[in-house]
Amino acid sequence: MVEFCGVPGVGKTQLAMQLCVDVQIPEAFQGAGGEAVYIDTEGSFMVERVQQIAEAVGVHLQRICRRSAPHSERSVALAELGVPTQGKGGAAAFLPGIHVMRAHDHVEQLAAVAALPDILRQHPRVKLVVLDSVAFHFRHGASSTDFGKRTRLLASMAQKLNEIAHKNGVAVVLMNQMTTKVEPRSTGLHGSSRLVPALGESWAHAAAHRLQLFWAPRRVAAHPHQGPQGRDQGAQEDYAPLRAGLAAPTGGSGGVAGFYGAG
Repeated sequence: MVEFCGVPGVGKTQLAMQLCVDVQIPEAFQGAGGEAVYIDTEGSFMVERVQQIAEAVGVHLQRICRRSAPHSERSVALAELGVPTQGKGGAAAFLPGIHVMRAHDHVEQLAAVAALPDILRQHPRVKLVVLDSVAFHFRHGASSTDFGKRTRLLASMAQKLNEIAHKNGVAVVLMNQMTTKVEPRSTGLHGSSRLVPALGESWAHAAAHRLQLFWAPRRVAAHPHQGPQGRDQGAQEDYAPLRAGLAAPTGGSGGVAGFYGAG
């Protein structure tokens, strides 16, 4: 289970939609060949944006096929996916593989998580579950005023998601918001503040990996988040936001191929 954190507008939802398309890249292209479940709590899932990303992925796979032998395994896989061998029109092949659930409050969000085992049985090709975002209803809804109840509900939801990930062999990706934390007097930094992932320390260890997205000059960067001690000294990844999706500027094959993971 992986959690991405970031301020509004940094690209969390775009990354989530990108992953929902990328998980469908056939195994012949070194992809997962799966489907995705998208739990939308903020109403930010945009079909038009997914179509743009899917169209770009389809064109990219076509380009790879043209470098392969005719009637190769990749050509067959592309045809089975429903992407034409040339030209546009590949977006329609990816949309049926994204199963979207809209949660309007924290009760519906918990119900959507509880329904995941049944959904995965009905759709055995699902290899990715996205929750965007995990914090929205627990920060602004009725559950936001009772912190004890909120902690218990979040702990139960995290346990359920981890169980689903391990039992079904699927990747679970959580998108989380940021909030401002004012340092207490006991730290010696009384009055200073910093941005931290939402939902507090009780949620901090819910995911096995936590990455923070932030703006850098002309790109979006991601680094491991290490709580109160600040930024981890581990690897940092940079991405450039494009109309066709997110691209890794240092990736091969023109950058975009490096992010799509196919080539």
